[in-house]
Formats: sequence, C-alpha cells, structure tokens
Amino acid sequence: MNKYVSIFFIAFLVSNTANAQGLMGKSETVFTHQDTLRGSITKERAWWDVKYYHLDIKVNPADSTISGSNTIRYKVLNSYNRMQIDLQEPLEIKKVTQDGNELKYQRNGNAFFIDLVAAQNEGEIKELQVFYGGKPKIAVRPPWDGGITWSKDANGKPFIASTCQGLGASVWWPNKDHMYDEVDDMLISVNVPKNLTDVSNGRLQSVIDLKDGTRTFNWYVSNPINNYGVNINIGDYVTFSEIFKGEKGDLDCDYYVLRGNLEKAKTQFQDVPRMLKAFEHWFGPYPFYEDSYKLVEAPYLGMEHQSSVTYGNGFKNGYRGTDLSGTGWGLKFDFIIIHESGHEWFANNITYKDIADMWIHESFTNYSESLFVEYYHRKEAGAEYVRGTRKGIKNDKPIIGQYDVNIEGSGDMYPKGGNMLHTLRQILNDDEKWRTILRGLNSTFYHQTVTTKQIEDYLSKNVGLDLNPFFNQYLRDVRIPTFEYKVQGNKLEYRWTNCVPDFNMPVKVTLNGKEQWLKPNVEWTILPQTAKVSKLEVDKDFYVNVEKIK
Repeated sequence: MNKYVSIFFIAFLVSNTANAQGLMGKSETVFTHQDTLRGSITKERAWWDVKYYHLDIKVNPADSTISGSNTIRYKVLNSYNRMQIDLQEPLEIKKVTQDGNELKYQRNGNAFFIDLVAAQNEGEIKELQVFYGGKPKIAVRPPWDGGITWSKDANGKPFIASTCQGLGASVWWPNKDHMYDEVDDMLISVNVPKNLTDVSNGRLQSVIDLKDGTRTFNWYVSNPINNYGVNINIGDYVTFSEIFKGEKGDLDCDYYVLRGNLEKAKTQFQDVPRMLKAFEHWFGPYPFYEDSYKLVEAPYLGMEHQSSVTYGNGFKNGYRGTDLSGTGWGLKFDFIIIHESGHEWFANNITYKDIADMWIHESFTNYSESLFVEYYHRKEAGAEYVRGTRKGIKNDKPIIGQYDVNIEGSGDMYPKGGNMLHTLRQILNDDEKWRTILRGLNSTFYHQTVTTKQIEDYLSKNVGLDLNPFFNQYLRDVRIPTFEYKVQGNKLEYRWTNCVPDFNMPVKVTLNGKEQWLKPNVEWTILPQTAKVSKLEVDKDFYVNVEKIK
C-alpha cells in the first residue's frame, strides 16, 4: 500500500472493483446482516437521541481487561421499547438496568437488543446503565487496525491507548455506535494503577485516589463528540501547558508525554501554536475552546481524538522524518501535529453521518497541510506541496464508499481529495472568498454531522456554480479528466474527455503566452485566434491530464 494513502484510514475490509467507464464502479462485495446492523440507522436506533454518556471504567494492565459501565441518557423521539446498543466481541454486556429494574437483552453479533419495560413516551428524557467487561480486541497495527494497544514504555511501565475509527468505538465500550448521532456531552471516568495517568477528552475535573492502590481520572467533555473521537491514553505521563491567544480568547493547550521525552516535546510541540494560528486564519476559531486543546503522546502514530489529539511521530518533522510530498516543504512541519489537529475542524467539528462520506474529514484535512505551508511560506509553496502529493493517488476506486454498511471509499480521499479542493480553489479564482468559504463551512455546520450532499450544496452555492458534475467526476469516478485539444493554424479546438457525461469545468490556460479562461465541455469547442496557435499550457494547479491531438 502506498504509504501516503495509507495515512489514517482503516485498512479496507472489502475490495471495490472500479468501473473505469462508469460513475460508481461495481462492487463485488457481499455485505452481511452484521454490516447492516453496524452501518445503518436501524429502527432500534432511530427512535432515540443520545444526550449524555457517563463512561465509568477500570483499566487493568495486569490482565489486559476493561470493566465498568456506561450510563446512557437519551431523549425519546417516538415511542418504542427496543434499543440497540453495540459492543464488539470478545467484550460482553453483563447487565442492563433502568429505573432499578434489570432488563432482558439478546445479542446478535456485535449488536445487543435491549427490551425496555418502562413506557418510553415521546419527548421524555430517560436513562439506562449498561455494565460490561472482558478483554477488548488488541489493536494489531494501530491506528489502522482498531482496538486497545497494551504496550510498555522504555522504563517498563504500561503504555496503553485506544484507537477505533472505522471499526467503531464499540470495540472497547458500549454505545450507540453510528456516527449520525453524536452525544451532547460526556463524563469519562477511568480507573488505573496509582503510578499511571489517564488522559481522555475534555477537561480534567478531578483525580480520586482509592485505598486499593488505584486512582480515577474524571474528564468532562462539554461539546458534542463523535464515538471514535473518545479515547483513553494511559502512561507514566509528565505534562506542561501554555495559553494560545486565539480568536475566541485564551485557549488552554496542555501537553502530555512520557517522562523521558519532556525536553524533546517542549521543542517539537512549538508547532501547536503555529498550527492554531494558521488554521484559525483559514477555518475560523478552534471549535472546542471549552474543552481545551491537548496533545498526548501515544504508542502509535497518531489520531484526531477530539480535544485529545494523539501523537507518536518520534518528535520529528515530516511523516516519521520523511516528506510525503517530495517537495521539501513537508519537512518544515511535524506532519502528525498539523494533520491530526486539522481534524479538529474537519472530523470533530464537521463530522460525517456515514463513513462512506469520510472524504469530508480526510480531503479537507489533507488540503489543510498545504494551507499551513502557504500561511508560513507563501502561496506557491502550498501549491507545490499539494501538487507533490499527487504521486500518492491510485485512482483505484471512487472516493465515496457505500452507504449503510460502514464502509469507506478509496484512500484517494487523502491526496486526490486534497487536489480536488485545490482545483476548486482555482475555479473560484478568489483567495479571500475561498478563505471565507472554508470558514463558513465551519460556522454553518458547527458541531454537526453532515452528508456529502450538504457539503456539495454549500460549495456550489458559495462558489456560484453547479458543481454536481465536478463532484461526480472527482468523488464518484476513478478517471482523471483529460483536456484534449488540437490546433489547425489560427484555430484551437478543445474538449473534456475521460470524464462524466456532463463534465464542464472551466480551466485556466496560457495561450501564446497570455493567460485566459476556457469553458470546455464534452463536445468540441472551436476558438478562432488572430494569430497562429504556437503554445498552450493548462494551469498545473488543475488536477487534470492534457493531451494534444495531432
């Protein structure tokens, strides 16, 4: 797998065979009932809206177990008496209670169906408590393979973390494991051995030392949070802090690293305020001032856990010390700090409803890397960076995945998606308006879960063009559109080929040394010139192929 497109998407569980002449390509995957239970809004999910979780767990490094409970507060949207709660094997639900009564439930793979006794009246706020435990799945290759990492630091102390994008948060705790319904706020209580620290999302409310030689860390998340954004990080941490003077005032930035890495982190983590300054410029205020910003060392490469971004890049610039763009600009910043923090805007603030639309997270965040470069090193540097990432594009299958079965599309959502957005910026041809659009996305869809259609419609409206053919080409097709042209004396003919039927993207060219805009479609267009056509170049910032017909 190309190392660029492998960044932070879960290894594909299925293989989609792209149809090179069609929009969507054909799927040879046979999905199961479990895929539907995991990926769709079942009737056992649809009738209730999750409002609050209290995840209260004990993490035992000695035997690699987790045990505890999740208290689930919810609003009844319409009366029904069966609830789906998800928890993946080999973990087990031990008991479910509501109003002091123990409830019956049936397991169907990773879905538990709970029979509610009390009346569930529309508009009511209700609670139930799910008790569970066992040995959760071990993450074999985090963050691409989800589960719990049970490792040790250089001093032999436990170093533990959760990762679960794609596979689902139910790999380590029971919840309504579908992205469409984010919990409004959450308390995370994690009990660990007394010589260790847990860092989770939100703000630390208290640390309680217990007589059994353990301590409990209570973290409160005051903003909506997606399921995979919830995390635990357990280790022999030391910490330091700073205040970022941001658009919404003072933002607390707290850093947690293993004991031996403090001095390296104080140097390397200087990229955090640089990131915040650049991304607040491009995207608007950091979306979680109330919950602070944390960067936490983890025993894997890194992940975008909300207000608790995890880091394992070895305190090096680039991606593990390499420049993924091949331009040199990728060594000017720590890739994991910039990329994973960019997800605070695109993933945690604006979150997909269905993982098929994962491009909303990854395309914008991939593009954010080049915007960071542009902010500090000039516009052309950012453009060079994003163009450099094209070498990672495979054009193997559509960027958008299949809906209702918990499956994402091609890893091209990273470099191809970033270049798609860079191309869209060229079409707009107004840098300040482009920045206004990016900031507007984050204010319009603030703390919301969204669909591709919502994002497409917003961009079409604000760019001022019908972008349906554009998105069909880059998100739903595997082909790179080709600008085809031929010259006969003073006459230029041009069109789009290798594209969807109604593709009509305007393109900037240099013709006989002069920049101008052309508006090709799939039919030949004739453009007479006053002089012989001697040279034509398509702007390199458009992600297209160019072919001259003789």
